[in-house]
Amino acid sequence: MATRTAPKTTFEVSNVIQPVFTGGSMAMDNGARILASTLGEKALLTELATGCQLADIEGDGEPISTLTMTPSASHLIVCSRSLTMRIYSLKISPEFDSIAATLVRTTKPHETPVVVLAVDKTSTLLATGAADGAIKIWDIVGGFVTHTVSGRSALVSALHFFEIAAIATSNGGASARKSKKILRKGQETQDEQFGTQFQLAYGNQDGRIRIFDLHRRTTLPVYSNHKKKKEAHESNVQSIDYSPEQHALLSGSRDKTMTLWLEKDGIWSGTPMLRHESVESVGFLDGGKLMYSVGTSGLLRLWDTATHQEITEKQEAKAEAESILSAISLPSKSLILCAQADFTLAFYQIPSPKEILADSGVLMEPFRRISGTHDEILDLTYVLPDQSLLALATNSEDIRLVSVADSHSAASVEEGSTYFGNDVALLKGHEDIVMSLDVDWSGHWIASGSKDNTVRLWRVDPANNSYTCYAVFTGHIESVGAVALPKNAPPENSDAYKNPLDHPPAFLISGSQDRFVQKREIPREAQKTGASSSLRRLAHEKDINAIDINPSGRSFASASQDKTVKIWDVEKLEVQGILKGHRRGVWTVRFAPQDTPTIQGEAGSVSGKGVVLTGSGDKTIKLWNLSDYTCLRTFEGHSHNVLKVVWLSLPHDGDSNTKRRIQFASAGADSLVKVWDANLGETECTLDNHEDRLWTLAIHPETNTMVSGGSDSKITFWKDTTSETQAAATDAAFKLVEQEQELENYIHAGAYRDAIVLALQLNHPGRLLSLFTNVVTTSAPEEGSFSGLKAVDQVLGSLSDEQIFMLLLRLRDWNTNARTAPVAQRILWTLVKSYPANKFSSLSIKGARGQKSLKEVLNALKVYTERHYKRTEELADESYLVEYTLHEMDSLVPPLEQDVVMAEAR
Repeated sequence: MATRTAPKTTFEVSNVIQPVFTGGSMAMDNGARILASTLGEKALLTELATGCQLADIEGDGEPISTLTMTPSASHLIVCSRSLTMRIYSLKISPEFDSIAATLVRTTKPHETPVVVLAVDKTSTLLATGAADGAIKIWDIVGGFVTHTVSGRSALVSALHFFEIAAIATSNGGASARKSKKILRKGQETQDEQFGTQFQLAYGNQDGRIRIFDLHRRTTLPVYSNHKKKKEAHESNVQSIDYSPEQHALLSGSRDKTMTLWLEKDGIWSGTPMLRHESVESVGFLDGGKLMYSVGTSGLLRLWDTATHQEITEKQEAKAEAESILSAISLPSKSLILCAQADFTLAFYQIPSPKEILADSGVLMEPFRRISGTHDEILDLTYVLPDQSLLALATNSEDIRLVSVADSHSAASVEEGSTYFGNDVALLKGHEDIVMSLDVDWSGHWIASGSKDNTVRLWRVDPANNSYTCYAVFTGHIESVGAVALPKNAPPENSDAYKNPLDHPPAFLISGSQDRFVQKREIPREAQKTGASSSLRRLAHEKDINAIDINPSGRSFASASQDKTVKIWDVEKLEVQGILKGHRRGVWTVRFAPQDTPTIQGEAGSVSGKGVVLTGSGDKTIKLWNLSDYTCLRTFEGHSHNVLKVVWLSLPHDGDSNTKRRIQFASAGADSLVKVWDANLGETECTLDNHEDRLWTLAIHPETNTMVSGGSDSKITFWKDTTSETQAAATDAAFKLVEQEQELENYIHAGAYRDAIVLALQLNHPGRLLSLFTNVVTTSAPEEGSFSGLKAVDQVLGSLSDEQIFMLLLRLRDWNTNARTAPVAQRILWTLVKSYPANKFSSLSIKGARGQKSLKEVLNALKVYTERHYKRTEELADESYLVEYTLHEMDSLVPPLEQDVVMAEAR
């Protein structure tokens, strides 16, 4: 009985979590829906509520020095180290799933790089501040300079537009009329409000602050001591804000001061505050009643404007990685966005007046975090029973928990909605980079190994918002590069199965650069102090790179840089066997799942549960038999180190005719993911969506979705589309059979029009040639037809660009053969007569069939056509010679006897 062949294995990218911010400038629109951020040489536009990327704007090859977005999200302005400023017009799609960014202007604003930008609240004016101290004010839509502000050659570090209500005069509002005209050449602003004065406050690296009046084109200095002409600050002025309700300025500087400035009789006087941290950003809140400041302490502080007293609780300064470098406030949304030194974007909710009590401080903690970049992803694993979280080791001492559950929530950012890729929690405790992760059978317990030489066990309970360190294990004297937890589930009727949160795993295994493996008995109660290991063995001659515990929990494997893998007994921690054969260090090891069927090796078959996979720096993967510790099969295909191998879940298919393939996947330093057939030893498919080495790979146990991560900071989710591909292929095959039959019917019925269109669609050159031959050689051509039949002329005159190109390809091939050239020439002539000349030079075709290919096809047609015409001309010349020869031969032929008799009769 015939069996069905296994379908081709296919995977497609279903989701990608990628960097959105790597330091530098950022901006938000007034609706807090769009975040504009810097990513190296690119600018990104991201929807804050869902984390979806709306636009990816390529740079000019140089790093971006600063960027900003208008409050209305109508324009994006990007400046780079190449001294160029590019202005993009933004158009948001109706579904709000993408933004079309159109470059409307490129200019060179200054002779030195632009380091700071500011846009007024009407999205009309743009201020640029350069490294040489020059400031220009631009009309965004018009693209011209309205004002130039002269000053000293100190880097401009802060800019802020604001408006001041003008004082009414007795001359019938002359000053108000004058205030309307602030642009050069008599141009007016879009703001037609009388009685306002537009001003620009700017700060420099030398600590001075100036206010430029756009109407009068004058500059007013701001001194902390007017008599001594003492500048506002002693160091960089990092931020300036203005409160129209208080008619007050607020400035923050790296001289560790935040100063509130009040104006009286044209003179601004200041009150300095905050003397214990460098200030990076300040601003007014709640109509100027509150002030905020952020800086190197990593804390968001709130201040009472009237009393100048801090109203937030006293807290210890956070780690250096959490120091805040910039902040954006949106009082209308009660929201503050802070950018930390580790590129994390932290969202804070502004407390309401009722929440601010006089006798107690306000605790400001972020309600949401977005990882700007995950840096180098060293390891990852699915967490929780439903695999809705992903634990990431990201070249940091903290472990990130990221949501990977499908969510279609349309909640706004201030509501703290959870979306795919959203940071859920940080597991803090390690003092150095986390190198490895593993999770138990339940998904609630995570083990982590770190460069701080410790192993930690974490308890994850998102239902109660509890993410705690359950135990800390010491004993290793070097980095812990491998940890493993048992995966065998307890009996279903046991308390451990029903309530895994209160029953941690029985033990964990760790391996280190100190070459030792250790088995740790996990205490039944939480403990934070160091615990000695129950068993400890010197395992290898070099670093231990990976450890995996057998599904039964009775043995484990350790892979080392010494080119060997050792199989150990869990109870006694004794070596049961050694796997030798790799020529370089072994980076990864993985036991086959418990229900793996029999695997066919090169030397015979072996029970699936008795095999183990290893990946090595020698670019190979080996499948080993655990009964005699021999290599069953070697898989070759990667061009660099194989860093991770994982088994794919077996297909759940009750059809006995369907062959159950045993597959595994590998990730390597060549940035590729490969899926292999364990029985055939062949690559099923190769997946490419990364730009750097892949350190880790994980498999969703139910859906077979693969997750890959590595040095490019990108996390790619690969969806298993094998069944969909097979269904599509089956449908396509049925459709092809139907179309083939339909084509035969058209040909049999003489319906040339429909037959030609379908033959072009099916790409059948042989049948197409037969059709055209019948048309061209018809015994009764229609008068006025180019091809012979007017119906065919109509078909050839109404082809799409793709169909024209396909037909030109066929004509090129037919034109090379003298037997089929006449048909090709006739059809080519019909095409030329049916379209204008410029049609063939401007065909809209995609991919490999681009303009270069089109030019090559037309040139080939031209060359062979010229050759055919030359051959025809030579044939005509030769025919004249034949005719002359025949004529001359007639004169030499003797007259016939009848002709002689007739001549004599005359």
